[in-house]
Amino acid sequence: MTRKAQVKGVGGYVPEKVLTNDDLSKIMDTSDEWIVSRSGIHQRHQADVGVNSSDLGVAAAKKALAHAGMSIADIDLIIVATSTPDAAFPATAAYVQHKLGSSHGAAFDVQAACAGFVYGLSLATAMIESGQTNQALVIGAEVMTRLLDWQDRSTAVLFGDGAGAIILGAADVAPDAPQVIKNYIRSEGAFADLLYATGGATATSTDSKIHMQGREVYRHAVTNIAEAVCTLLDMAELDVSEIDWFVPHQANRRIIDGVARKIGLPPEKTILTVDHHANTSAASIPLALSEAVQNGQIKPGDLVMTEAMGGGLSWGANLIRWS
Repeated sequence: MTRKAQVKGVGGYVPEKVLTNDDLSKIMDTSDEWIVSRSGIHQRHQADVGVNSSDLGVAAAKKALAHAGMSIADIDLIIVATSTPDAAFPATAAYVQHKLGSSHGAAFDVQAACAGFVYGLSLATAMIESGQTNQALVIGAEVMTRLLDWQDRSTAVLFGDGAGAIILGAADVAPDAPQVIKNYIRSEGAFADLLYATGGATATSTDSKIHMQGREVYRHAVTNIAEAVCTLLDMAELDVSEIDWFVPHQANRRIIDGVARKIGLPPEKTILTVDHHANTSAASIPLALSEAVQNGQIKPGDLVMTEAMGGGLSWGANLIRWS
């Protein structure tokens, strides 16, 4: 028996306000057909003014706690992955901790852009396995629409707001039992200029804007993500055919399909939420996991592969035997 991290619960939250492609066509030179053909996105959610990443994260965390049958008193670590923090400092996780009514344990942020949740899950797993923490709450929370240039249709149509959360708990288990099996993370700062945000890049700043070289990001995404997935499977001594569910970062349908083809994964094994959530950066994977569990797709015992790539460039994957 070995001390490992097990999934105890998941939860997701998106703001009520919906922006459809037709809504965007009224404020910029675009159309539903143009957006869908290039991204697979039909709509996205937008947080109201005054609602910050911590607010979305708290809502998702409460759902994850309820799903796990736990209270915030059971949690001794909170990690928030976000590119849109409430403030430059303190960490958005500190605000989440306070709003959830916790006054013990540790709370801090992880910034790896769209790969933030993958990084956060990897870190929480390592801290559980080392005995540094027992029950971890990992949240991806973003208000990405605050960073958009609404005159730039190449980026403004791609992003949305939302949050997702997962709870990991320590357990002494056998090798084939439900657990976070392996994690793999990478970065290559030489390509930082392909995808970045200028300005304050906080939920309350007014000068932040996303800049992206779309074609280059696509090329690196398909190559790097496929490399991460295949490397992780090799580390775990598993084959791609053994994956029950592929839960990719929901950035763009073209990227998702390209990665699945490259690694030889049938499309019916891919969880897709990009059509109605758009790219919610670090929130996209936990949002997709929550939805897939809620609708009965992901079940106990399933082998789940997540992956993401974002600014940095940063990328990685997590391999989970679901519990």
